[in-house]
Amino acid sequence: MLPAKRIIIILLTLTTLSGTSQMITPEFKKQKRNNGDYDKVEKMALEILKTGFNAGHGYNQVWIRDLNTFIKYSCRVLPHETVRDALLHFFYFQGFDGNMIDGYEQVPDDYIADNYSVYERYDVPGYVFHKNTVETDQETSLIQAVYKYITETGDNSFLSITVNGKTVMERMGKMLDFLMKHRYNEEYGLIWGATTADWGDVQPRHKWGVKLDELSIPGIDIYDNAMMLIALDNYIDLCDNTGRKAKWQKVYNEIRENTRKYLWDSKKMKFIPHIYIRCEEFTEVNEESIYYHGGTIVAMEAGLLDRKEIIASLQLMRDNVKASGAGSIGLTVYPPYPDGSFENKGMDAYQYQNGGDWTWFGARIIPQLVRYGLLEEAVDELQPFIDRVIENDGFYEWYTIKGEPRGSGIFRGSAGVLLEAIEALREL
Repeated sequence: MLPAKRIIIILLTLTTLSGTSQMITPEFKKQKRNNGDYDKVEKMALEILKTGFNAGHGYNQVWIRDLNTFIKYSCRVLPHETVRDALLHFFYFQGFDGNMIDGYEQVPDDYIADNYSVYERYDVPGYVFHKNTVETDQETSLIQAVYKYITETGDNSFLSITVNGKTVMERMGKMLDFLMKHRYNEEYGLIWGATTADWGDVQPRHKWGVKLDELSIPGIDIYDNAMMLIALDNYIDLCDNTGRKAKWQKVYNEIRENTRKYLWDSKKMKFIPHIYIRCEEFTEVNEESIYYHGGTIVAMEAGLLDRKEIIASLQLMRDNVKASGAGSIGLTVYPPYPDGSFENKGMDAYQYQNGGDWTWFGARIIPQLVRYGLLEEAVDELQPFIDRVIENDGFYEWYTIKGEPRGSGIFRGSAGVLLEAIEALREL
């Protein structure tokens, strides 16, 4: 009989994109576990998570779409009570219709409003908040963040905390009700939002572009629906009411089926950018040729793609990176929308969410590659993210295709997803 250790070595194999398999040797495992660059980035990331919950330098607010991507690790470096309170604050700003805000911040009496935090509530003095209404990921991000907090801490009592007469669990149900009432398209059976670039929150017809109004063009995309599926899965897991579980499981099944039916192009092995439910936004752009990196990766997180489709998606992303000259598969979209497609000049080609290179989304693919046994690819795709953190001594918000850091110099979302990626490889 073979020794136990040898059996493990034989069973664990490393699969490459070409389909060939290599042995995960003790040397390989030791090399990745003891990677000094991983250690350095991990230490840097945990240090900045100790310092707060705002998205980063340049963002005073605690944003839920950002907090969702690093809350797991905040729980490891901060008292659980501190993390719980930051998360709980969102529920105090929930709308009467169930909608959830983007972010909030505590402010002094002489505070001057900026482009984001311009709203106040009389029953929550000392705070201002905002919501980028073009997006449809606030409610789903908060449900995911609650799930991660409870999974990490075991604090199930969080669900029973009462905020203005309703428990957290009830309020999460109201968030899902809001989406189904106000952001659900009956024809396609999918969630919609204003047209933006991939996962972004800037629409074309405004110089700023974050508010839903009469100039907005409703569109259905993969990001919003993948986020919805993850949130529904989390909510169902947390729910102890059989009737509610059954109700939302049915919704989950329908959205999952319709996402594959209407958004996935099986011939091109890619998600289409938008289904327009009123009129087309980009009439002079061949949008069908544009590949959405971020939304595709979130779809992987939602379990919407099988192994063959993930391999094909990764190859397309690599081709896009090579064609664009970008540094990583964090490249938001390729090709980018041409200059002038967005009135906001910060959204010209290869800028910000229109072809900028974002660790915050790109690094999310690493755990999915590990999950499907594409370990060599996971190591290869992680390295550019690691290298630029060390080279630039920080977690920048995004990079140009020339590798120049842009935006917030301390972006906690980037730190969170890199911690997740490193941990996925170390858990082999």
